[in-house]
Amino acid sequence: MNGFVTKFTMFGSLVCLNCTIHAQDSGDALLHRAASCLVAKGFFTSSKSQKTLGYILDTKSYPGEKMLYVVDYVNPSRSDGFVFTIFLSERNERQNFNIQNNAQFKLSNRGDDGVSFVTPPLGGTWTQEHLISAIKQIEKQPKITISVEGIAKTDSSFDCEAYTDPQPKPTVK
Repeated sequence: MNGFVTKFTMFGSLVCLNCTIHAQDSGDALLHRAASCLVAKGFFTSSKSQKTLGYILDTKSYPGEKMLYVVDYVNPSRSDGFVFTIFLSERNERQNFNIQNNAQFKLSNRGDDGVSFVTPPLGGTWTQEHLISAIKQIEKQPKITISVEGIAKTDSSFDCEAYTDPQPKPTVK
């Protein structure tokens, strides 16, 4: 009986480990797709061959919506970078990444929150508070370094939009 419990426990541990790896792979896939959209829309304009990124998925700030916050660290010390707000949705059975905000920030030990914006985001205080919260959460998580060349490869299984896209002009009658 004791051997059965040990084997069962080992099997359960492997299943849990597999679930964790799958969840991480799913998140990493989201990050790679988001990074691809950031390249396609001109938000990543770096000559560096690699990017150090962090992210969190937020399903609470906007009820019924999924948002991905992505941080692109400018230097290896991770003391400054850019933060992006990307809304995720499904349209015509395809995943859609809609870049809706970005801001440049610096981290410091000064001030209450330790985050200051070099270029403030659109949306005022509420948006700044959510971006600061996201940056702080991302700081606590592992970072991912990916090749810029790998990001730039196009994948036609998802769509990208951004607030910077040209808007159709209204027709005048």
